[in-house]
Amino acid sequence: MNDEQLADASEVSGTSGRTAVVVGGGLAGVTAALALADAGVRVTLLESRPRLGGLAFSFQRGDLTVDNGQHVYLRCCTAYRWFLDRIEGSALAPLQDRLDVPVVDLAKPEGQRLGRLRRDALPVPLHLGRSLATYPHLSLAERARVGRAALALKGLDLADPTLDTQDFGSWLTAHGQSARAVEALWDLVGVATLNAVAGDSSLGLAAMVFKTGLLSDPGAADIGWAHVPLGELHDRLTRKALESSGVRIEVRSRVTSISTDENGAWSVQVPGETLRADTVVLAVPQRETYDLLPDGALDDPRLLLDIDTAPILNVHVVYDRKVLDKPFFAALGTPVQWVFDRTHASGLREGQYLALSQSAAQSEIDEPVAVLRERYLPELERLLPGARGAEVRDFFVTRERTATFAPTPGVGRLRPGARTKAPGLYLAGAWTATGWPATMESAVRSGVSAADAALSALGRPRPRRLFAFEEAA
Repeated sequence: MNDEQLADASEVSGTSGRTAVVVGGGLAGVTAALALADAGVRVTLLESRPRLGGLAFSFQRGDLTVDNGQHVYLRCCTAYRWFLDRIEGSALAPLQDRLDVPVVDLAKPEGQRLGRLRRDALPVPLHLGRSLATYPHLSLAERARVGRAALALKGLDLADPTLDTQDFGSWLTAHGQSARAVEALWDLVGVATLNAVAGDSSLGLAAMVFKTGLLSDPGAADIGWAHVPLGELHDRLTRKALESSGVRIEVRSRVTSISTDENGAWSVQVPGETLRADTVVLAVPQRETYDLLPDGALDDPRLLLDIDTAPILNVHVVYDRKVLDKPFFAALGTPVQWVFDRTHASGLREGQYLALSQSAAQSEIDEPVAVLRERYLPELERLLPGARGAEVRDFFVTRERTATFAPTPGVGRLRPGARTKAPGLYLAGAWTATGWPATMESAVRSGVSAADAALSALGRPRPRRLFAFEEAA
């Protein structure tokens, strides 16, 4: 980065009150940058990594293009769907026509292991009635009690702050849910979306997930995922959209400090350079935000350090032949949680590449690859008969030790909103107060919120297309 590139942003734009620096090139930051640029603000985006996309990215491993982890979204994720439309990537990450999740239970004899969670074209809650009534991994009595708990969950008021103080596991027990029902249904969904088991999850966040995803609209839980590498969406197409909007992108640029002068103008410092602007959006993790916040920006910035993190482990296996005939499945009675076929997306031409997504992986995140190989390859052979005679051509793991914020009871009071007490400074990130757990949807929503607050202060009109997803929600 040179002096020319980091000139005074106000001078570059030739306007006053229409310049912004966004710190962080993950989904929250790029969303904020796009939203501001769409409203006519001159934006510079600073990212410390050599790429955009944050924790949803791709890398090369030989001839393979590998996602660091499997990311999915749901039809109810209206903000992320807006984002895909905005970068012209929707066709590359399509949704299922209708929710259909194969669930394999290794505790059952072969031939009786497969169940499915799927919806019908009926109104809520009848859309899941037939699936629940025939779900083989729960007893008849457990299925009936699940239905009653779902209705009780539907009646919860998500605006009630006391929900955040309770844990979901205790609520489920109080509503007649057996340990088996928690394992085979509630945690099957909850661990993947919350990155925590029910007993470690805020009732408020869990209720939000289940009410929005399963009990709001018949198609709300239909699953979508990228059929191309995540880098194609979150780096290449996003970069193209940003540049087309006039956003200046500087990667490998780590911000060391931000401050204001006596006139309220912001200075953003990177090694050897200073960028000045009217507005700053901090779209970085909570600990980095804490380090960069100027004095007085939040009443108690130390609360940011109390927002804990949770890891996700991803296990990658390349076989010499096809061993799975479904795009994905979930598993019970085994350490394996969710398995996705990434063959086509990775560019693999022979054999099959499977990715195992292991959430709430505190006990495994630091285990050696050899230990994980000894654990997971036999489990895959138990789950997939075709894997029993297949050659493993590659086995590796990716680890995100701070993949998400931990959705523990009480976390809601720790999550700040987009506005700070420092005029012109805004916060974004999946960990901020979006009402959602740490998902791509939460990240995009936070970027929109930060941009909306900044535009209001700058006196700039909201771009109508930006907030179209609110009408669809």
